[in-house]
Amino acid sequence: MSVSSFQRNLLFLGGSVALGLAIAALVMHFRPEWVHSRARPVAVSQQAADPSVTRVGTPLADSSRADNRGSATRDTNALDATGKRVVEETFLPGSFAPAVRATAPAVVSVYAERTQRLLGNAPPALGSGVIVDALGHIVTNHHVIAGSNKIRVQLADGRVADAIIVGSDPDTDLAVMKINLPKMPVMALGRSDRVQVGDVVLAIGTPLGLSQTVTHGIVSAVGRARLGVAAYENFIQTDAAINVGNSGGALVNARGELIGINTAVLGKNLGAEGIGVAIPVDLVRGVMQEILRHGRVIRGWIGIDPRDAGPEEVAAFGLPHTGVAIYDLYRNSPALNAGLARLDMIESVSGQEVHTAQDTLARIASHKPGSKVTLIGRRGAQRFKVDVPVIEAPAQTLQ
Repeated sequence: MSVSSFQRNLLFLGGSVALGLAIAALVMHFRPEWVHSRARPVAVSQQAADPSVTRVGTPLADSSRADNRGSATRDTNALDATGKRVVEETFLPGSFAPAVRATAPAVVSVYAERTQRLLGNAPPALGSGVIVDALGHIVTNHHVIAGSNKIRVQLADGRVADAIIVGSDPDTDLAVMKINLPKMPVMALGRSDRVQVGDVVLAIGTPLGLSQTVTHGIVSAVGRARLGVAAYENFIQTDAAINVGNSGGALVNARGELIGINTAVLGKNLGAEGIGVAIPVDLVRGVMQEILRHGRVIRGWIGIDPRDAGPEEVAAFGLPHTGVAIYDLYRNSPALNAGLARLDMIESVSGQEVHTAQDTLARIASHKPGSKVTLIGRRGAQRFKVDVPVIEAPAQTLQ
């Protein structure tokens, strides 16, 4: 071959390569799916993997972003080099199926039977619950099981078991039950302090007796309080549909983690829609640990009944300003014995300013019995500072 012929062939080959690269660039820009549609190995957990199957497809979103994609599988009827069946798996945008599969089996239906004094047996109260550990502990709402003499739960797989009450906390509307069954599904607990307004959430429960019902919405607000649902309120508000029977069920995030226990629907009698509240899982975790350790929740108490005082109360009672006022005190309580009186205004609790009655009670409750709490406030025009011994709240005040 002459030198000139070799050069011509080399130039032709170089031009072909350049043209091929240009075409590839255009394909990547205008039709990226042609390139990315090729099967890639899927990360499948060891627990869920079938050793006889090789799965191929696009990887599932990891925990650093919302798992809001489902999947569809197709058996190719082919074998790989090791003799395993090859299954193609394609993930579908807009589906929360992975989160549902991870959480729904741990949501149970709760049937609480009560005996009425005059009418005999009442229809069983219907609610939901969440299995939170392998020992069979179930978290639900206090109002679902209060006053019941028999409780039965049904799992998603159809199994039924009698439940015993481990402990209950009316002040947060939470209760812990226990069942004994083999191989129970358990829901992973997330962190509610990371929940943000706008996060996608799923509500799972037994509304109107329809077990394993899943509804979808977003977090509408966090830190909701003063709703009159419980003594200690710090609710997650959601527009996911919640109905009778959802109480005690799960509010989960798109990663398949429990972030709250669905508790109430607000404004239904006023025609309002899409206003549900859930107890945040961080509070649930603390209450559950107290119940499992002591059989009850131990809170600090000094015996005051604080109320939020607005402009009308200031004018009616001659209060020095709006804020938190003591409206009543319990007999022989530490607060009464320390010299506190009705209409005293409380401005801070142990160095932390308080602006609502609920915040005041919560800060006092956080002190251990046997300690002291320092209250600063006003009585008329006079400021006061008083140390009050903290005791455990008497049982009758929790009902």
